[in-house]
Amino acid sequence: MTVSLHIHGAAATVTGSCFRLVTPRGTLLVDCGMFQGPKSLRALNYRPFPFEAASIDAVLLTHAHIDHSGLFPKLALAGFRGRAWTTAATRDLLRWLLPDAGNIQENDVERLNRRNVRRAEAEVTAIYTRADAEAALERLHPTAYDRWFEPLPGVRARMRNAGHILGSAFIELEVDADPAPVRLVFSGDLGPQDKALQPDPAMPARADILVIEATYGDTVRERLTEAQRRAILGRELTDGLRAGGNVIVPVFAVERTQEILEDIAALKRTGDLPAVPVFLDSPLAGRTTEVFHSHRAALERSDDGHPFTGGDFRFTETIEQSKAIGRLHGGAIILAGSGMCDAGRVKHHLKDHLWRHDATVLFVGYQAPGTLGALIRSGAKQVRIHGEEVRVKARIRTIDAYSGHADRDELVNWARPLLGGLGTAIVAHGEPLSLAGLADALSGAGLPRERIAVPSLDQVFDMVHRTVHRDGRWIATARPAGSEAPRLPADEASARRDWHNDYAQILLDLRTALRKAPDDGRRRCLLQEMRRVIGGRNDKR
Repeated sequence: MTVSLHIHGAAATVTGSCFRLVTPRGTLLVDCGMFQGPKSLRALNYRPFPFEAASIDAVLLTHAHIDHSGLFPKLALAGFRGRAWTTAATRDLLRWLLPDAGNIQENDVERLNRRNVRRAEAEVTAIYTRADAEAALERLHPTAYDRWFEPLPGVRARMRNAGHILGSAFIELEVDADPAPVRLVFSGDLGPQDKALQPDPAMPARADILVIEATYGDTVRERLTEAQRRAILGRELTDGLRAGGNVIVPVFAVERTQEILEDIAALKRTGDLPAVPVFLDSPLAGRTTEVFHSHRAALERSDDGHPFTGGDFRFTETIEQSKAIGRLHGGAIILAGSGMCDAGRVKHHLKDHLWRHDATVLFVGYQAPGTLGALIRSGAKQVRIHGEEVRVKARIRTIDAYSGHADRDELVNWARPLLGGLGTAIVAHGEPLSLAGLADALSGAGLPRERIAVPSLDQVFDMVHRTVHRDGRWIATARPAGSEAPRLPADEASARRDWHNDYAQILLDLRTALRKAPDDGRRRCLLQEMRRVIGGRNDKR
């Protein structure tokens, strides 16, 4: 039996990371992530896995971000009974993140079902509940960095620090096979050099097969010092406050929140930011911040005190406290999740502030295509939030100094020690331009182009020993073995917008056109033309 690798996520998109490795003695998953972005992509979360959950013997989770771990409770609910290996810090973060994700599923489904009842449409079921997520936590098994362990018979693994977020890891695997072991490296998400709180990524050992992320595979960022990064943040926050309104900062609960808190505290200490109230309106972010505190010895800058409370921060817990913040119309900085604006309390703050000329929305993180954050950041004049149309009049600003991902050159430099003896590099976890950019960069660094693969969703690769290295060592290569029936066509998986986005935009455009029409006669003509196009009844009364 050959060793095969099945790509079940992060193919032509940056979310849904899930790789199934089938070995002669068992099957494991590397990551079990949730799809984010356009609704057609998120719909995959509700569909059955393209494999039997009970057939999975072990899971390795690279880190706690939901696009790498968010479907693990669904896997356990569907019949997985093995261990899920990860670092202790990732386990501690998931104790909060996964139940919160289940709670979001329950709330979203409850809201949707109320709407479906009114529309006489079928009710839907949550992907999993908070209780399901809490039950799945029992399957998490922590392991230390740099320590080999056996998740399956005939498979050795170790986790190495990826420098992306607290507890993040890339994974090295050795699989017993004939005529030689197959060595694989899964990058997970790699952090950049000189990241605010995390050490630089460790360097990988030799490998036959490399599965590497390409989130920023076509981008080279300006190198900034800590002082330069803080100065940029300070200018943006100060300018936003001077505009007269509040500054809304969509943040991810893990890492981005803690980095921003740390820098705001430093800016206040030096007097580079006025003594204004700073609200962290995310109970989840407050709890994960406590996890960072408990693991502060692993951070680049650890001390004896609490590293994230030196800026007079106000942590909110209840809905009533969140609503009270919404009644403030100037002079405050509000950090709220989620980071891509697709869930959480930030949507309420955006609904309260986007239409205000004096408000500022400051993006400090990646916005996946099709998300509300991506639409706002791209310059949309109107958006729909909770079914309501909201005009975008606020100042929209972006900082790229807090990225948690390595850029193109950093990815290539990290992979460089592997390239001389590498059989195949599988470039994943990126949009098409990023994937192509990293593939070109790896080729330019000396890896032959025929040894670089850019997979499609649900594609299968067989590991084949067909090369003998000059030192007599066998090298395994990944040979495309066709695809299982893909759950989503490649063009839809990589689309920056889907029909749901276009539908929402048409509603907004129609409303604007009707509002601008000179009289009711013209409005009726517009509506009749719409009916004609969609084949509906043309009422000429």
